[in-house]
Parts: sequence; structure tokens; C-alpha cells
Amino acid sequence: MGKPTGFLEIERHDRKYTPVSERVKDFKEFVIPLSERDTRDQAARCMNCGIPYCHGTGSVQPGTPGCPVNNQIPDFNDLVYNGNWEEASRNLHSTNNFPEFTGRICPAPCEASCTLNIDDNPVTIKTIECAIVDRAWDSGWLKPEIAPQKTGKKVAVVGSGPAGLAAAQQLARVGHDVHVFEKFAKAGGLLRYGIPDFKMEKGIIDRRVAQMEAEGVTFHYNTPVGGSYAGAIEPQDLLKVYDAVALTGGAEASRDLPIPGRELDGIHFAMDFLPQQNRRVGNEPLGDVREILATGKDVVVIGGGDTGSDCIGTSIRQGAKSVTQLEIMPAPPERENKALSWPNWPLKMRTSSSQAEGAIREYAVLTQKFSGGDGKVAKLHCVHVDDKFQPVPGSEFELKAELVLLAMGFVHPVHEGLLKKLGVELDPRGNVRASTNNYQTSVPKVFSSGDMRRGQSLVVWAIREGRQCAAAIDQHLMGTTTLPR
Repeated sequence: MGKPTGFLEIERHDRKYTPVSERVKDFKEFVIPLSERDTRDQAARCMNCGIPYCHGTGSVQPGTPGCPVNNQIPDFNDLVYNGNWEEASRNLHSTNNFPEFTGRICPAPCEASCTLNIDDNPVTIKTIECAIVDRAWDSGWLKPEIAPQKTGKKVAVVGSGPAGLAAAQQLARVGHDVHVFEKFAKAGGLLRYGIPDFKMEKGIIDRRVAQMEAEGVTFHYNTPVGGSYAGAIEPQDLLKVYDAVALTGGAEASRDLPIPGRELDGIHFAMDFLPQQNRRVGNEPLGDVREILATGKDVVVIGGGDTGSDCIGTSIRQGAKSVTQLEIMPAPPERENKALSWPNWPLKMRTSSSQAEGAIREYAVLTQKFSGGDGKVAKLHCVHVDDKFQPVPGSEFELKAELVLLAMGFVHPVHEGLLKKLGVELDPRGNVRASTNNYQTSVPKVFSSGDMRRGQSLVVWAIREGRQCAAAIDQHLMGTTTLPR
């Protein structure tokens, strides 16, 4: 695909970032797109592999090679190289409802599995994907796809994150009457309330929601299902009105750090901190919650993943005095062993754009207790650990901290309310039990996909599961389906 000798003649050239000194002044996106010529040159590097692992293996396990939604990457690279952008958009959207999301925030396992990654020069697949969809929006190619006939079936989708949005759009396009129930004021889930605007501005979500509304999807905002919220809908009432219900909420129960001093003021979950800033940028009222701000403070982020990185970038933009990130795992190697890792996702040192903005990173660190005065946190008491996560004697140290953000991941969906009231069976990890064969839960007419079913994962996995769940629901309702898995 592409130019047969392109990978020999053209060097990898990817998007650049606005300089740190400029980008930390606001919460706007700062990735500088490649020119059309450069993008086509990068697409020309795709080398017509015998086995293109970038496609994805069809496995349901994260960490396996390639793209979870099975994007036809060599095909759209060839189309871009030949200047056929509109057909590239059609190809890309045939497997991915929201490439504008993944083109911005996906870690790109496809690039890790690219054959050219054997010598650290993979095709810039993520950049090309983003260029295709952004050009499609700018050119007006992404019209609403309205079903020619209605089925008369009604489907409720609970949660409007990427899994819920993908399921809802697919179901509406085959003629079902789809209603999405969202407890917050706007759609998007973690895309809107977790991922900072400097990684993805929220107008990106709004235009896709507008497309879905034109396709017949009805969004019910500020409408929680289950739980003790004011105005909450009883899940049993949904079962009476709808022919099928899809549970597509997230894995919202954060992993805590129950150590001495945890009760001190100034220690917060990342997902109490990040949504506040997103609401400020989106001019949404914070309500009666107490503001959490990093301005002028020594900030410590506990957790080395993407959420921790988002806390760093947000803290720096709020004007933190200092930001330190702690990770209990040892520092990964600077380079992976290709012979052992390729085409799988490798463990190696990565530095996010936020970490590059000025955070101090510490590895193999265990926080043993918090301390402070007047009820406020002032210090973390830490120790280095060995490869079995046991404290190394004599390696104890202290860190100043006026704000501590816990970003250690999520354990499972919230059980109280919706899940307990429905009585769905849970798996050993506390997620909703449903197989990837049909996404059906233990309760008739109730399906589940995304993080609520699989546990915390990537946006691209949520899109995959939402699409497959929609196909399963359509099959259940109609006896057959034309929706792809």
C-alpha cells in the first residue's frame, strides 16, 4: 500500500507541539497538524506488509497487536497517499464511529505493531487518522446517516461515554428509537469530564452529538438511572418502556489509598479534581462542591498512568508551585527488546506531553502515610520499594504537599444504585458479567459494554464494545443484523 519504496525514501515525521511556554497558558489543544503534503508522504511509508498487525488480531484482550476496532489502516493510508480523502474517510468510519476521539487520545497500539516499528520508525497512523476525520468534518462529508425505515423498537442506553455513544449511533442507524440517559449536563462521559481540553476540546464531542441527534438519537441529560440522585429514574421503569437496555457507564469506583492521614484535607481523587476544570472551561457551574485548585501549591500526583498525566498538565496550567508524580512500579527500560515484544504493546519509558511540561517523576515509591497540621495535608512519608514492592530499609524520604491527587486507576463500576437495583450478576473483579459473544447480562433485555463490563480501559476499546453491543442488541430484537462486529 502507499508508495512501494516509500518506507525506504521517506523518514518518519510526526506532528509537533506548541512550545511549553505557550501551551501552558490555556487549556486549548496544542498539537500542530502536518500539512497535506507531509501527511500524504507519511501515508506513502505504509509498506504493504504480508501480515499487517496494525489491523488488529480480532482478540478481545488489551495488549494484543494492533487496532481494537480493526481499522483498515493500509487501505486508508493508500487512499490518503493517492489523494482520495473522501473515500479514506468512508473507509475509516466503516470501523470507527469516532476517529476524531481516537486520533487525539488513543495511545496508538497500531503504531507499536507496525512492521516499521521494528527499527523505531512506525507509520504515523494516529496522525493520518486524525487528518482524515478533521478534513472530513471541514469538508462537510459527515452528514447524518438517517435510517430509511424505523423498526418500532425502543432502546435505552445508560451512559454517554464512548461505548454508549457508539452503541447509540449504530442502533439509530438501523432504525431503532434510541434514548441515551446521562446523569451529567452534557454527553461524553470521561471524554468530557475526565480528559482535559488541552488533549481534546469539547466542541469535538458536540458536533458528533449533533450528528447523532439528527439521526434520531434522543439525549436525556441530568437524568441519572438508579441511585439516590434527585429525579433519578428507576431502572425497572426502563425495562417496562424499552425493548432493550444497554448499560454503558464507566468504571467509576476509584482505587483508594487507605493509609494513616488519608482523612486530611487536601487529598482528593483525580476524578474529583479533573472534572472541575473541564466544567470551568465549558462554562458549566460547579454547583455546591468545594473547589479543588492547584494554584500556588506543591502538588503530588500518586499514580503513573494517563489520569495522573492529566492531573499534571491541569495542575501546571492552574499555576502549581511544583508537581511531583509518584509511581510504585520500577522505572521501565528506555527501549524495549523488539525480538521479545513486537508486535505487542511494549513496556518502555514514555514521557507524555504533560510530564514534559515540568513534572518530577519518581519510580518504585510507596507512600506510607500523610501528615500535616490544622487538619490539612503538608507532607507525604514515602519509601522506595524493591522488585517485590517491599520497603527498602533506609530509603525513607518526605515530600512537601499541599494538594495530593490519587490517580491509581479504577477498581470497577459503582455498584450502589443502578447495578444493585437491576440485580445484574457481577464478575470476580466487580464488573458487570456479560460475554463478548452477545453482551447480555444475567437480566433479560439488559446488555452491557465498555468499562462497566470490561473494567477500566482505552477509549478505542469502549468504541469497539459499543459497536459490538449494538450488533448484539439488533440481533436480539430483529433476529438478524446488518451491523458489523
